[in-house]
Amino acid sequence: MKVLLAEDDAMLGRGLERGLRMAGFTVDWVRDGLQAQSALRAQEYELLLLDIGLPGQDGLQLLQWLRADGMPVAVLVVSARDAVCDRVAGLNLGADDYVTKPFDLDELIARMHALARRRNGRTQPEMQLGRLVVRPLRREALLGDQPLTLAPREYDLLLALMERPGTVLSREQLENRLYSWQDEVASNAVEVHLHHLRRKLGSAWIKNVRGVGYKLVAAE
Repeated sequence: MKVLLAEDDAMLGRGLERGLRMAGFTVDWVRDGLQAQSALRAQEYELLLLDIGLPGQDGLQLLQWLRADGMPVAVLVVSARDAVCDRVAGLNLGADDYVTKPFDLDELIARMHALARRRNGRTQPEMQLGRLVVRPLRREALLGDQPLTLAPREYDLLLALMERPGTVLSREQLENRLYSWQDEVASNAVEVHLHHLRRKLGSAWIKNVRGVGYKLVAAE
């Protein structure tokens, strides 16, 4: 999952970025509201972790702008403001969930996965396409009853395709999903990961639509 973290506290921001990366998320971190707005205009994110008390532009103003612009990104507010009126204000402006500081990282991650399920129209914690099963919470994938041994990027690539089966995703869309700003990305990185994933999964599962991109289909 590609996440934008908008948090001005350096210690909390570093800790969250590290913890989320260890949990398998791709994270870009910004420290004020104007940087967050620029990032949201420039790239596609599945989830925004939003602190309310941001410099430059208040988090509630950013949330109001985001929803007025029609951006479909899910928003999970993470704030020290724990009064009922603050939570109500955030939810009424379009936040999908609201967590108060301090919080448990495991609970935050569980809420993030729940938002991802709702965003993709799923109710179950696992995804299935034919004999292929992906369990995002455990970062597991099985083909039939056999577990697949995948490198982190291979798993993230499979998850991106599995969330939109049958939909053609371009190399640029997949690259954006797999990498954050700080990652150095080779020009053929996505193709290399696709090659390894096909070798482990079976070439019939991933179709190349020439000049457009790639899609996941159920193989016999």
